Amino acid sequence: MSGDELNPAAVAQPVEDVQGDGRWMSQHTRFVQECKDAEPDVLFVGDSMVQLMQQYEVWRELFSPLHALNFGIGGDTTCNVLWRLQNGELQNIRPKVVVLWVGTNNHEHTAEQVAGGILAIAKLLTSRFAKAKIVVLGLLPRGERPNPLREKNSAVNGFLRSWLPQLGHAQFLDVSGEFVHSDGTISPQDMFDFLHLTSTGYRSIAKPLSDLLLQILEETPEERRASLV
Repeated sequence: MSGDELNPAAVAQPVEDVQGDGRWMSQHTRFVQECKDAEPDVLFVGDSMVQLMQQYEVWRELFSPLHALNFGIGGDTTCNVLWRLQNGELQNIRPKVVVLWVGTNNHEHTAEQVAGGILAIAKLLTSRFAKAKIVVLGLLPRGERPNPLREKNSAVNGFLRSWLPQLGHAQFLDVSGEFVHSDGTISPQDMFDFLHLTSTGYRSIAKPLSDLLLQILEETPEERRASLV
């Protein structure tokens, strides 16, 4: 595992406001404000895969009733999420579970570096929320047909499977199995642009995630400690 200090994917950085409208920082500021007003049991953090989830019925059906906050911003990398969490988005809240889904936008980094960046975020979350469970969602395949980015995301997932158990309170959940057909293609019915999920695509990942969240939330502290031994 690459040391965080040597890993560019584990360096906290805000998004450069190249468009000049300040939208990224405005979203971050709104999330910080939400932390002052909300008492979430579940916190979702990540990129557009997290952000867009709340636009679909599945969010209102399965996740909103769990007292969930959605801190997703489209285009974010591990570096951007790390910066946001270090700069106010974890203040004043005590979630029981944090769902982390980020990494597919880290185009400048190797698979090992991306996994190390995700691990750095998971470490930060476990240090801030000692009693919480961290659920890290695996990266999804992307592109209509087999391509290097699919292979890279799969490699990231492989590193995460190996590394996350070392944190104790972190758990890896692979939700990628439903999307690649036998001929190697991905359907636009699941990913409208072969990256972002449709309503049908979110349904595929929501069931296993919802089941896991309910299981964690229903555990007593004693059961949770026993399950981590």
